[in-house]
Amino acid sequence: MFNEIYDVIVVGAGHAGSEAAAAAANMGSKTLLITMNLQNIAQMSCNPAMGGIAKGQIVREIDALGGYSGIVSDTSAIQFKMLNKSKGPAMWSPRVQSDRMRFAEDWRLLLENTKNLDFYQETVSALIVENAKVTGVKTSLGIMVKAKSVVLTNGTFLNGLIHIGDKNFGGGRAGERAATGITEQLVNLGFESGRMKTGTPPRVDGRSLDFSKMAEQPGDANPEKFSYLDITKPLDHQRSCYLAHTSEMVHDLLREGFDRSPMFNGRIKSLGPRYCPSIEDKINRFSDKNSHQLFVEPEGWNTVEMYVNGFSTSLPEDVQFKAMRSIVGFEKVKFFRPGYAIEYDYFPPTQLQHTLETKLIEGLYFAGQINGTTGYEEAASQGLMAGINAALKVQEKEPFILKRNEAYIGVLVDDLITKGTEEPYRMFTSRAEYRTLLRQDNADFRLTPKGYDLGLASEKRLKRMEEKLNASKKFVTFFKETSVTKEEANPVLEAKNSAVVNQQGKMHKIFARPNITIDDMRKIKSVENYIQENNLDREVIEQTEIQVKYSGYIDKERNNADKLNRLENIKISANFNYSGLQSMSLEAREKLNKIQPITISQASRISGVSPADISVLLLYMGR
Repeated sequence: MFNEIYDVIVVGAGHAGSEAAAAAANMGSKTLLITMNLQNIAQMSCNPAMGGIAKGQIVREIDALGGYSGIVSDTSAIQFKMLNKSKGPAMWSPRVQSDRMRFAEDWRLLLENTKNLDFYQETVSALIVENAKVTGVKTSLGIMVKAKSVVLTNGTFLNGLIHIGDKNFGGGRAGERAATGITEQLVNLGFESGRMKTGTPPRVDGRSLDFSKMAEQPGDANPEKFSYLDITKPLDHQRSCYLAHTSEMVHDLLREGFDRSPMFNGRIKSLGPRYCPSIEDKINRFSDKNSHQLFVEPEGWNTVEMYVNGFSTSLPEDVQFKAMRSIVGFEKVKFFRPGYAIEYDYFPPTQLQHTLETKLIEGLYFAGQINGTTGYEEAASQGLMAGINAALKVQEKEPFILKRNEAYIGVLVDDLITKGTEEPYRMFTSRAEYRTLLRQDNADFRLTPKGYDLGLASEKRLKRMEEKLNASKKFVTFFKETSVTKEEANPVLEAKNSAVVNQQGKMHKIFARPNITIDDMRKIKSVENYIQENNLDREVIEQTEIQVKYSGYIDKERNNADKLNRLENIKISANFNYSGLQSMSLEAREKLNKIQPITISQASRISGVSPADISVLLLYMGR
């Protein structure tokens, strides 16, 4: 049936698998995407949304490199918000509420229109491994498919176990069976595995809710979008979300079911996501709080199904229902389905190289929740990187690795490889030490040239980025070189209660004041004339404002990154044996031998490796 040898086989078609398959195929590799159900490609298993704090930056980075997540997020969006706009631009994070059904459909149609990509609906039960190198996969029907590389993106399906109260049953997602066989084979091959947990809230009928008792949460008045391409457009109308709250009565009703909760009676032993806890976990951990927020989110443009964000639970369905009917606005709620928790296998990511290729089996890549992460965006970015590197390996080209000062994706991968994770890993802006450089607004400047070199980003995309960059630089130069009279400047300054000037000066000095915005500067005739004459769009204007107002912070962070890169350039030979470095701590030797960092900088970030240990290593290397 499959007589040809594929360059890349991608197992699983969630967010990681979809990006991996698209990347490998678009780079010219003959690719096969195998999934258990072709109707569920890029299914939003949990909340119907993309982006958010730090996650929005990742989606922008995927788009800048030539991935599809940003495009699909735009075409399926029902609401757009730029979060943290009251803070500095390093914290701004785009987020869309998505139409769940349209999101999956748009992803499938994009993939079906991708050259070099084949599809097959089946369950992969085993890998074909010869001499520590993957050579293909075997399906549950016994079909053997040969490949030069394999990317595993199994999500929550590896030995997945669903929990609702004291009931549990095998499954990778509601209504879908678990995948078995792969974990056991990998463990036999020498891999270390573990278990993690995640959960999801009930889905409810919006017709049974009283939204007048909740606070409406509309989208931005002037919505933006994710993709840097002009093939998508900002929303011209949006659907609102709604804010509700739990109460002490709700908490008491939930507590009545704690003895039947798999979280508290020992049925679930694995760790769930720290920053997205279940409602029973929040009540237990934060017993002093008598209320928690719930975001009631529509599942699409036309459906009445609603997602109750903040009410993730594995409690018995009767307890869920009774407690939810005690929430203001939910008095007559009807369930579409109860919430549930799911346990699944993962593989500690310290067993991977920075390319996401496994250290034990050549040509085998892991991406997504199999690496211990949580979230669509984290999964998609790993899939993109794994797909890129699988294609590059087959093409016998240099691997593609992003540094921590180049992208949130680089921070994510480096954190996983050097530190590992024992609980579901979620990206935050605080994890990126160079977040002023890694803003959502400049992802195209940082990454589109790299995407173009890989063959993922089109020439049109590169040209659009270069035009934006040049226009921004010219506008910054305009502010630095153009003078403004006190008669022009002072009305603007007085309106913002800012100290007036006594003489003519450069516009840059006025604009750099913290409380002066581009909207204020546009009241000066020459600024508005420049914008109109050069037909500047929102992206260029925003980019210019950031460069003028935050140039000091940006330059300082760039200098710090340059210092770090000097250590990144000091390579450590492959399979270096640290056991003989007796001056180094035992813990450091054990960790370094296990992780095998490729640079001094990476070694310094490993938990348990001290600056003194790095000094010993540098001394040994003659540095």
